[in-house]
This record gives sequence, C-alpha cells and structure tokens, in this order.
Amino acid sequence: MLTRARLIRFCLLTLILAGTSVAVAQDGDRSRAVAIDADVSAPPGGTTKLTLTLSRPIEARAFVMERPDRAVIDLAEVNFQLRPDSGRHREGLIQSYRYGLFAPGRSRIVIDLAAPATVVRTESVTRPKDGAVLFSIELQKTDREAFRRAAVASDPAPQQRKAPAPADASDLRPLIMIDAGHGGIDPGAIAATGVFEKDIVFGFAQALTKRLEAGGRYRVRMTRDRDVFVPLGERVRIARETKADLFVSIHADSISAAPQVRGATIYTGSEKATDAESARLADRENKADAAAGTDASEGPGDIADILQELTLRETRGFSSGFARTLMGQLGPVMEMSAKPHREAGFKVLRSPDVPSVLVELGYLSSKRDLDLLQSEEWRESVTGSMARAVDLFFSNRASLTRPGPAARKAAAIAPVSP
Repeated sequence: MLTRARLIRFCLLTLILAGTSVAVAQDGDRSRAVAIDADVSAPPGGTTKLTLTLSRPIEARAFVMERPDRAVIDLAEVNFQLRPDSGRHREGLIQSYRYGLFAPGRSRIVIDLAAPATVVRTESVTRPKDGAVLFSIELQKTDREAFRRAAVASDPAPQQRKAPAPADASDLRPLIMIDAGHGGIDPGAIAATGVFEKDIVFGFAQALTKRLEAGGRYRVRMTRDRDVFVPLGERVRIARETKADLFVSIHADSISAAPQVRGATIYTGSEKATDAESARLADRENKADAAAGTDASEGPGDIADILQELTLRETRGFSSGFARTLMGQLGPVMEMSAKPHREAGFKVLRSPDVPSVLVELGYLSSKRDLDLLQSEEWRESVTGSMARAVDLFFSNRASLTRPGPAARKAAAIAPVSP
C-alpha cells in the first residue's frame, strides 16, 4: 500500500512526465530533470547504492576526495524535490549525503563515506510503467591506499570563476556586500522542523538588501542571489574585486545539545578567538567548502609588508567599530547573546581591505529564536536597526574612501609614539 507521501510524489512525477502546466510551475524549466525520491540500499557484499527517481535521464561525473572521505557526483542542474530528511540516515557505506545547486547550470551530490569506497558505477534505467528514470550511484568498499590513489587520479579540474560585474565608476555611493551564508549543496544548520539555515539567512539577506537600497544612499550587492553554493574564498574575492566598503555576512547557528541558548552575536575577524565556543563555530563554518565537495579555498595570503599590515590593522579597526555600532542598534530590538561581540578566525572575514562582520542572528535550535527568524514583523524591525547602524557607520567616517598607497606609505614611515 502506498503511503500518503509516496502517493503525492507519484502523482507529481506523473504530472511532470505528462508535461502539464503544473509540472512547469513546480520545475520552472522543462530542460531540468526533477528528482522526487531517493533510496539507499546496502545488500551483502560490501556495496551500497543510492538511487534517485528522476523525470528524465541525466549525465553524471563521479570522483572521490579525502580529508574527509567523500564521493562527489556532478550533474546537470536538477530540481531536487526530495523529502526534507533525505540524506540524514546512515546506511552501509553512506554516512549521510547532501544535494543542491553547486553553480549555475550544475548540481552536485556529496556523499559522506562511512568507510573508504569508490564509485564503481553510475547508471540510468527507465522504468517501463511510468517512464521515470532510476539514476543509481553504486559504491564499493576498498582499502585506504586504493582510495587514496582513486582520490588523486580523479582530482577535478579547477572551476572557471566568473568575474564580478564591474562597478559603475561614476556612482560614488558606498558599496555594501551582503553575504547570505551557506547555499546550494551546503544547507548550513538544520532546525528540528527541517528548516535550513541557508533559506532563513537568504530571506533575511534579501530583506536587508531591499531595506538598504530603499534609502538610495548605497549600492548593495549580494554574494549569492539564489540558492547556489559559493566557496568561502570566493565570497571574499567578490567583495574585494568590487571594492566593497562594507561586508556583512548573515548566519543562524544551531546547538542541538543546548536548546535553551539563544540570541544574536556579532563576530569580527582575528587570528585568536575570543573564546573556545567562538573558535569551534569558526572551525565549523570554515569547513563549508569541504562539505560541498571542494578543496578549502583560502582567503588572502599572509601579510607581505608593513603597508599591508597597516591596511589590515585599519580595516579591523573599522570592522570592530561597525560591530559596536551594530550591537548598539540591535540591542533594543532583539535578544543578544551573553557575549554579543566576539572575534574568531572566520574565512569570510579575512579581507585585509574591506571592513567585515559576521552576524549570527540566533539559534535554529531555540524554538523562540526560530519563530522570530521566520517572523516578517521581526525581520522588518531588525533590518531597520541594521540599516540605521550602517548609516551611523558611514556618517561617522571622515572619508568613505580607503587611504591610497601614498597615504599608507606616509603612515608607515611616520614616527611611532612610545
């Protein structure tokens, strides 16, 4: 007997395969395959198979990666309409798996391996009764040395990065970069209700962008404008290459072991974390690239000379100043954590010349915080306070432009007071 959920998915697949207008509304693009079901099986013999039910055949490329052990499957763009809990349960060689948009036109499945394994086969079979395509990924257990050789042999070529659109040189308004954390294949924290951090923070980032643009005082851009994965180092590069004047990264963490913990925290960058909790959070956030099946992308390199060091010092001063201003504006309208301003080594805060903060809006593990994060009224109030903090930040700065090389050189050779 079909369960209600499986019956709904079967009906959806029938509509998709029939090419009805409802299918187009669900998918938005007839050229994309739609995935409506996923199943994991682990028969005896050391193999495990992940099978997706798709609306049409797709091409796939699979490879494995170490540290941590993962199998990665690159696909043409797929509209994933799977159950919210898909990928969370261990079975055979599969510890868990994630899926989502990896780049425009490309989707990706990342399988966390419970033991070293290689992808021995990907196969598409059309089911005669309804025309659905069963796309399967078969894993075979192997030893560590063979897995290491497979990881080296299948190392993917570097991605071609699209350069940011050039800024309008005639527009002298400050440029603010809003960074919605996570995205695409990287869901971030997951609430007990199944809500993803990436969706919560993207909605908030859109609202903040709209609020800032409404005043007409700023140019505002987002590091991602859809549910797509953007590597951490890429977020920093986008801000630097567009010559952003302020970078604000939006997140919402989760501590399942402490659902009573709640409130917002503002982070600025530092090699040394304020406390162990901040260090753990930064380490977890910095693993986003690995979770998406990419090599960790580092931010700017080591400080090369005293001029760069002076720039970094000045930038961190501006970052801390904005954090304090933001804290003052947010305090009256939202719950703040016990230590509302902290420092840690977040990769997205490593720009040496763009003042940057990371705002943890609250905890998805707290029912109260989760309710507020999904409240339009709360969002309107908080984005309004953040916009006021931005106004204060720029009105208090003597100049909205960064010091040029000549100014920094003069500062570098000026006598230092004891």
